[in-house]
Amino acid sequence: MEAPLRIGLIGDHDRAVTAHRAIPVALRLAGEELDLAVAGEWLPTPSLETAALVGFAGFWCVPASPYRSEAGALRAIRFAREQGVPFLGTCGGFQHALIEYARHVLGWADAAHAESDLAATRALIVPLACPLVETSEGLRLRPGSRLAAAYGRLAIEEDYHCRYGLDPAQAAALLGGPLGVSAESATGGPRAVELEGHPFFVATLFQPERRALAGEAPPLVLAFLAAVAARGRTR
Repeated sequence: MEAPLRIGLIGDHDRAVTAHRAIPVALRLAGEELDLAVAGEWLPTPSLETAALVGFAGFWCVPASPYRSEAGALRAIRFAREQGVPFLGTCGGFQHALIEYARHVLGWADAAHAESDLAATRALIVPLACPLVETSEGLRLRPGSRLAAAYGRLAIEEDYHCRYGLDPAQAAALLGGPLGVSAESATGGPRAVELEGHPFFVATLFQPERRALAGEAPPLVLAFLAAVAARGRTR
């Protein structure tokens, strides 16, 4: 019997968080649909400051930030990006994937999250003009994107529990290269990004995992695990 695919869950587990209850269910449902054995392992962010990160088939940076250690979360995201390990980020994972890319690819060393750094000189992640807390939103997907392939259509609706997003004034400079927008709100706000040239690096401001609580294998989690399995077969 093959060993389960180990998915590292970057975040500080809290049963009170809806997304944290949904994520293990999402992995189970998607694994069953793909006939894959999957094991999600919670990785407390302070441990990620020094922990060995090899051995995981994929990483999922989960909601509920600020994390106990921003440095730990960013280190794990950077490892996934640089080592070509399939990566999914949702909500807080989206926000921190943008910060990691800004700091380590674009050289914006002062890129910060306004929620955790009130004195930031470059607040990349800022309060949303209209908070998306326990609500849903219609989205447009970019044709040809991984997101569009995962959902099989170009218009979707997903759920949120989020008060922070990308500063609109910095979006063009941040997302004008390999990291690009793959989902937008009706008003053009970036709601998901993906990285060209990576086996799978997708981050969403919405929380697709919540679909699992209604018994549905989330399309994006199916795509993520398919990429994890495909990478394993080529190694």
